[in-house]
Amino acid sequence: MSEAVVLLHGIWTGAWLMRPLARRLRRCGYTTYLFSYPSVRQSPGQNAVRLNGFLRDLDAPTVHFVAHSLGGLVVTRLLNDFPEQRPGRSVLLGSPLGGSLSARRLSRWALGRWLLGRSVERGLLGGGPAWPGGREVGVIAGSLGLGAGMLLGGLGAPGDGALTLDETEVPDAADRVIVPASHTGLLLSARVARQTCRFLRQGRFAHP
Repeated sequence: MSEAVVLLHGIWTGAWLMRPLARRLRRCGYTTYLFSYPSVRQSPGQNAVRLNGFLRDLDAPTVHFVAHSLGGLVVTRLLNDFPEQRPGRSVLLGSPLGGSLSARRLSRWALGRWLLGRSVERGLLGGGPAWPGGREVGVIAGSLGLGAGMLLGGLGAPGDGALTLDETEVPDAADRVIVPASHTGLLLSARVARQTCRFLRQGRFAHP
């Protein structure tokens, strides 16, 4: 299969956290690439520039994206700022395109602002671009509420412990599915991997 999948991690982590999911996607027949970026030292817009440069070196006619959390904002910015990309689908795993309540709460404190860094610039505090039309995107959200949001007063709504389900919605998504996983657990779930493979192939998730 001459189709590539580029995987993007979220904030405060690295490409290493995407390896279990990448391994499962390779079993589906995809060639996987891990894109690592400075999640807090540079803004989503700056990291989109880095991603665009990374993509130029890929030898594949079809390039899909699988992005976790902040990584989804970087992909969204890429497709808005550099729309002339090769065809492919995208799967966003717990990505708050419209901003995050947890990030807004964290940004109230000096230490929190330091921890978030430049990820808030048209990013985790909102203000970023919407998902562009013409490219299929599937959304996988977690419903196991165990995560950093519990340390910031709770989310007050169902979610994955870091984001509410509402925060992960993408208005123009081709499909959406909710799985029993926490925010980080989305990357370790065999069910998420199966659903991701299905969407990349068919543009739809499996629903009961």
